[in-house]
Amino acid sequence: MTPYEGKPVALTIAGSDSGGGAGIQADLKTFAALGVHGTSAITCVTAQNPRAISRLEACSPKMVRAQIEAVFSYFPPAAAKTGLLHSAAIMREVARFFRQAKGVPLVVDPVMIATSGRRLMQRDALGTLRRELLPLAALVTPNLAEAEVLTGRKIRAPEDLRAAARTICQTYGCAALVKGGHMAGGNMAVDFLCGAEGEWMVSAPRVRGVAPHGAGCAYSAAITAWLARGKSPREAVGLARTYIAGVLAALRRAGQLTK
Repeated sequence: MTPYEGKPVALTIAGSDSGGGAGIQADLKTFAALGVHGTSAITCVTAQNPRAISRLEACSPKMVRAQIEAVFSYFPPAAAKTGLLHSAAIMREVARFFRQAKGVPLVVDPVMIATSGRRLMQRDALGTLRRELLPLAALVTPNLAEAEVLTGRKIRAPEDLRAAARTICQTYGCAALVKGGHMAGGNMAVDFLCGAEGEWMVSAPRVRGVAPHGAGCAYSAAITAWLARGKSPREAVGLARTYIAGVLAALRRAGQLTK
């Protein structure tokens, strides 16, 4: 029996993190933890650790497309996600493919800037993200900074999360989960989900003192895994939020604190 037989399959299209904490590595570990067979298409290779990215080299758009086609021709995935896409050319190639891949929910994590502060999305790629990729998404999962870019509004309070999620949902026609984990204050980490079926606040106890590198990747990967297992977007987000809270709490207990 092959490793994926009897398991749903999920695809991550993202960059490689040599430190193992984010990107493709975080996604595949999350898929495995949630009982999903993970496949991948690597968009960029990075030389990095949680403190810095020293070098980034992008794959050609044709190579990214070839990886996706190879996965779909054999499995195919029950759900897919994007992470670091880096360039407009790679985004356009991914969008071209998913216009044809009917019935596969696509989670778009619009990775723009690394935790270490380095810009990861080329400036001219933002328009392509808006025009071509987001309208194909089942769900987009921006953090605070990314949601501010997509809406042009500052987010300072939980009610701003709701407004941002509504704006993104209405503008791009996809469900939006705006993540408030970086919002200062409070004992609860609050996210807001807006979609065609309604609006929900998603919260979990805030885990302080834990390095957040890769948490956003793992969160979107967990949502993708639960979608691949047949859950609705609302169910997938709730289960993924619980999973991430558990992972962060375990890191806290293990003493892996922010330095």
